[in-house]
Amino acid sequence: MNRTSRWLGWWVALVLGLASVGAWAQQTATATAGVQSANILEVAPDAATDPNYANQSNAERAKVQPGNNAPMWRAVGQGSTGVTNFPYAEYGTLIQPFVQYPGSRLTNAGEAWRQVRNHWLIPYGGSLLLIVLLAIGLFYWRKGTMQLHGAETGRKIERFTPFERAAHWANAIAFVSLAVSGIVMAFGKFFILPVIGSTLFGWLTYALKNLHNFMGPLFAVSLVVVILTFVRDNLPAKEDITWLLKGGGLLGGHEVPSHRFNAGEKVLFWGGVFLFGLIVVGSGLVLDKLVPGFDYLRSNMQVAHMIHAAAAIVMMAMFMGHIYMGTVGMSGAYQAMKTGYVDETWAKEHHELWHDDIQAGKIPAQRSTPAAAPAQTAKA
Repeated sequence: MNRTSRWLGWWVALVLGLASVGAWAQQTATATAGVQSANILEVAPDAATDPNYANQSNAERAKVQPGNNAPMWRAVGQGSTGVTNFPYAEYGTLIQPFVQYPGSRLTNAGEAWRQVRNHWLIPYGGSLLLIVLLAIGLFYWRKGTMQLHGAETGRKIERFTPFERAAHWANAIAFVSLAVSGIVMAFGKFFILPVIGSTLFGWLTYALKNLHNFMGPLFAVSLVVVILTFVRDNLPAKEDITWLLKGGGLLGGHEVPSHRFNAGEKVLFWGGVFLFGLIVVGSGLVLDKLVPGFDYLRSNMQVAHMIHAAAAIVMMAMFMGHIYMGTVGMSGAYQAMKTGYVDETWAKEHHELWHDDIQAGKIPAQRSTPAAAPAQTAKA
């Protein structure tokens, strides 16, 4: 019994001794850590106590805070350029500097471009195209195709020469190719991707992207030809004011008298073809990297894309009405661009002032010499 009591006393003393040593070690470590923390704060103050804290280099920061490379990543985020083995100037920039594009927050340029595209161009641009398409559908549902009120005479007037038709069709084919490919690339993931799947959609957009790039220069050349070809007959006239005030008479029974091109067609020419057309062409040539001497930095390409997309959407919205009137909207309009000729009655009802000038001999009814003259040509 006495021997057992002695062993039990030794074990209790050993446990109490170890507990005392552990407590002393913990207190010593805590005190040491406190001193080290005080020394660190004294040697390496933070932004609250040192105004130069944010300007410290990685080497300076590493003396007291090893592994803290915040200055390097702060510089990267601000667009600082490093050193690479590639010759191009911007290859050393990992993250672009902060900018604020119209419609974006103040953030790096890549994110700002993404916000403009995804929050403005895609939703509002798509909505504009859908609204115009719906308006055209409602107009056709209520009015139908515009027919002639009088009987055709059989006498033909040359409305478009072979050269004018060739210029128009070249430009129209390029425009439709660019519009369809652009719509699929911008909006296709919403209405095509869920139907055909990601694999086919990837191949489709890749093919249309290349078509878009190659049709761009054709559109640019044909657009200049169209502008030079039709600019004379699209100059403003005093009669255009009356046409605009009466809305062309589209909602009434008869059209407002006009020259070869009415005021609506002139607005389309100067707004859609000349203004927005040249903007689309200029920005598109930048995106195709076809402008010599231009500095193709990411920021320049992002701005070019935003301009290109915005102008293209407005241009497409305007030309949707033109395509409607030139096909199912007006009887005889498509034949005019297909064959070059319209009936005398068509000319009188749709472009009365132009018809009067032909009857007065101011404008020839036949402006080209076709290989085979159509039917009977109206005399000037």
